[in-house]
Amino acid sequence: MRTHEQEHNEFQGLNETDVSKRLREEGYNELASEKHRSWILIISRVLSEPMLLLLVACCIIYFLLADPREAFILLGSALLVIGITFYQERRSERALEALRDLSSPRALVIRGGIRKRIPGREVVRGDLIVVSEGDRVPADSALLVNSAIEVDESLLTGESVPVRKSVWDRSTEFSRPGGDSLPFIYSGTLIVKGRGIAEVLSTGMNTEMGKIGKGLQSVTPEGTKIQKEIGGVVRIIAAVGISLCLVVTLIYALVRGEWLQGFLSGLSLAMAMLPEEFPVVLTVFLALGAWRMSKRNILTRRIPALETLGETTVLCVDKTGTLTENKMVVRELRTFQGVCRISDDSEGVLPQAFQRLAEYAIFASPKDPFDPMEKAIHSFGAQFFTKQAYPAYDLRLLREYPLSPELLAVTNAWQSKNGADHFVATKGALESIADLCHIEDDDLDRLHLLAKEMAGEGLRVLGVAGAVTKGIELPSDPHDFEFEFLGLIGLYDPPRKSVPAAIKECYDAGIRVVMITGDYPPTAIAIARQIGLHDPESVITGAELAILDERLVARKLASVTICARVLPEQKLTIVRALKSGGEIVAMTGDGVNDAPALKAANIGIAMGARGTDVAREAASLVLLDDNFTSIVDAVRNGRKIFDNLRRVASYIIAIHIPTAGMALLPLIFGMPIALFPVHIVFLEMIIDPACSIAFEAEPEEEGTMKKPPRDPKERLLSWQRIDLSVLQGIISLGICFAIYAIVLGLKRGEMEARALSFATLVFSNLALILTNRSWSSSIFASFKKRNAALAAVIFGSLALLGVVLYVPTFQSLFHFNTLHFDDILFCFAGGIISVFWFELVKFFRRRGRKA
Repeated sequence: MRTHEQEHNEFQGLNETDVSKRLREEGYNELASEKHRSWILIISRVLSEPMLLLLVACCIIYFLLADPREAFILLGSALLVIGITFYQERRSERALEALRDLSSPRALVIRGGIRKRIPGREVVRGDLIVVSEGDRVPADSALLVNSAIEVDESLLTGESVPVRKSVWDRSTEFSRPGGDSLPFIYSGTLIVKGRGIAEVLSTGMNTEMGKIGKGLQSVTPEGTKIQKEIGGVVRIIAAVGISLCLVVTLIYALVRGEWLQGFLSGLSLAMAMLPEEFPVVLTVFLALGAWRMSKRNILTRRIPALETLGETTVLCVDKTGTLTENKMVVRELRTFQGVCRISDDSEGVLPQAFQRLAEYAIFASPKDPFDPMEKAIHSFGAQFFTKQAYPAYDLRLLREYPLSPELLAVTNAWQSKNGADHFVATKGALESIADLCHIEDDDLDRLHLLAKEMAGEGLRVLGVAGAVTKGIELPSDPHDFEFEFLGLIGLYDPPRKSVPAAIKECYDAGIRVVMITGDYPPTAIAIARQIGLHDPESVITGAELAILDERLVARKLASVTICARVLPEQKLTIVRALKSGGEIVAMTGDGVNDAPALKAANIGIAMGARGTDVAREAASLVLLDDNFTSIVDAVRNGRKIFDNLRRVASYIIAIHIPTAGMALLPLIFGMPIALFPVHIVFLEMIIDPACSIAFEAEPEEEGTMKKPPRDPKERLLSWQRIDLSVLQGIISLGICFAIYAIVLGLKRGEMEARALSFATLVFSNLALILTNRSWSSSIFASFKKRNAALAAVIFGSLALLGVVLYVPTFQSLFHFNTLHFDDILFCFAGGIISVFWFELVKFFRRRGRKA
């Protein structure tokens, strides 16, 4: 029988030089449909934006009017806006490319004799891939090692019944999928049983999937609640803007008889009102939000999850590997005669009474293990045995009897140096070891008490037994050996050090944490106490869940902290019960059987390191480090993204009112034009990067994780928020227009009036950005939050304002007069006053909350 070592050590795989060469020659293992947008496609999309089309129209008109200076400045501005928008789009595209690389099916390959996990797109022809239950096959391959592999090939054949596979003898020619006993596995199909090693025969478009056109499609982000809500707002504002544009054009032409000037005024108004920032903002925020989360080891597979994160009320979390380190250590040995406790700094020789127990625990583990408990047993052995004295150092593994549903124990048979004796070791669940050893009832009761005491300390308990037999033939059933019970070994998976603080943060944020584990209740309770879970004694077991009806399960889970001895398929019951109670549920999982629960949860969270591809595909988020703290980070980031979207939406509504108003009101009152297209373009150079760069980079507000979860029915823009945003814009407009009207009334000329009102509008714009950073903290408090992008926007805007106010060429193009220092102070004061009232509103709100 082939051992683990033989399966893995005899294969070396390709070296990195071969891999690089084949990647260059044959390309990545991906289909044509997955190609990313080129910069040409991005530019063409940018050029189709309404704002740029309006700019182009203005350029043409100014060229026709024989005003090349105005036309060129507009053309230059258009190119700058194109550059800014292209940068934003390309930044989003790069973020999405990074996410696509992360979310592509992974592959475990053997290269240079070393196993490594890589994105599926990096697999090349000739690679050796290790496949096991729950994996998606990354490329068409032939099986070199096959341990009872069965594959779901329905993606290619339409046949839902899994097919059995055989081992490739290298003489069988490659054939298309269909039927049992073929040695080939195909890209995109699912391993539903067994494990093995396969050699890649073809990749990318050369696979069966590529040939028949059933390629994996890049995930298209679906329309979210926010997108639908914002879409409605954009349509309303756009409709109003177009209507006003036509009305202004007609009025201007009919009253003043200047059709061309009226058309320019109408275009200026349309440019001022068009909320083209909204689509860009949504794309950039969601794409970069997901990308930023990936930098914190959180992969977002479904964009709507970013909205739902802030609504989460219950986190259902696996214990092993998520709350704990998934790095077992041996902490205790027990026999009927006594106990031996092990610490990290223990050294020397084990007491004689525990020597055989330790040796046979090592015998019952493979030499090169992957299981965390077996690794822990070997680490324990290295702590107390020299290399020459190490158990099984010079023995040969004859046979492995794997764990089965009928016998929850692993048995290894070894051959001694002289070849005459066979050492047989077994370890596993206490009930199974007791059965193999035929332990009497009285001794079994004593063992159960010892095991219960160990489990109460948070230890995972394994029984260990051994036998020595002679002869050549080994029995087919471990029950045929005459085992002697040797004792219990207690292993401990310590909690991650960061978990207690993260648990507290969840509780502060109004999120209940439910631990789900296959361990016994005492073990789970011990860990729960260490990590700070509330009410750790509130436990329900999988057996209890199985006999309760759906309504009683929902009632019981409303107050449960721990679900112990739970089967993977029972997670779906837990999710449905919690959701029926009105909870917004985030659920973690890693196995094939977890997929239904992950899909049913409001937010399914798959484990990236140990999770199967099936679990990843069913989940909304993937934790690349399997760490509970990453889940809390995801919730925090989800809340931050929503808060920043809300802030920027308020700002967009507010700033468009004074911009559009200054284009419209002078026409209504028969005054000279205040804003030409060039002024609107200048303002867009502030508004666009402020929206999609500065606000996106805004740090989370203090107390973000001190608030309860957001109501799922809560809108991004409530009517109260819209009202306040409109009021911000109206007051800003009132101050800017008042300055414009007063200066004109004082007969100081339209160029000075325009310069003063425009400078005030720029200062008011910057003040709106600053005050909308937080709707609770003051402007001065928000200065404590570092935001390099915002600082760049503000200082860049002030520098550009200085250029257009004081460089003669630009003064002429913008139709300005030179402003003096006291004029600038006057405009600055006007900008500050435009938001001062809102700072007072925030101040009284804070006082009200303290009271």
